[in-house]
Amino acid sequence: MSAACVLLVVPAAPHYGVSDMSIDITRREFVVAAAVAAVWRSTPRDEVTIVQFSNDGKRLGAVRVPKVVKSDGEWRRQLSGESFHITRQAGTERAFSGAYWNLHDKGLFRCICCDTALFSSAVKFDSGTGWPSFWEPIAEENVHHGTPSSGATDSEVTCRRCDAHLGDLFNDGPKPTGLRYCIDSVALKFVK
Repeated sequence: MSAACVLLVVPAAPHYGVSDMSIDITRREFVVAAAVAAVWRSTPRDEVTIVQFSNDGKRLGAVRVPKVVKSDGEWRRQLSGESFHITRQAGTERAFSGAYWNLHDKGLFRCICCDTALFSSAVKFDSGTGWPSFWEPIAEENVHHGTPSSGATDSEVTCRRCDAHLGDLFNDGPKPTGLRYCIDSVALKFVK
């Protein structure tokens, strides 16, 4: 049985002083190399650890998951225009205009983009600002934020899994943390 050979011609870099480099490999070696390259390209390079929660707020544990990365076109098809503007372009909804600023039901707030659990109604409070406000996230692993500010919006809060802009963090919240996660309603999905 003879092994079939594939002649692979690779353009050489000009500084080598040759026009082409030829490499003899068997068809099997070529197929294996192509399969390895395909698997490597499809393997997520960017993973994060988040804490999963059931819809009733039960902590299920930390898991390592791939980051959710989509094109603007994919996000536009998934989200409303306002949700896209807020979460993907770091916009802000008008105060007292969102669905959740005055919501008092018990439940869980998830990311509108990737469904990651972000906040519990148990830590929601009326800040008087017109946006849903929380004194802590449901799990620190699930959000990313800068240093809390005293007024300027230099403390963006984002979803750890998909990098959605959620709102801003301030240091004028209630005890026990003294923090106010000021979050846009359209960045959230409420689960009762």
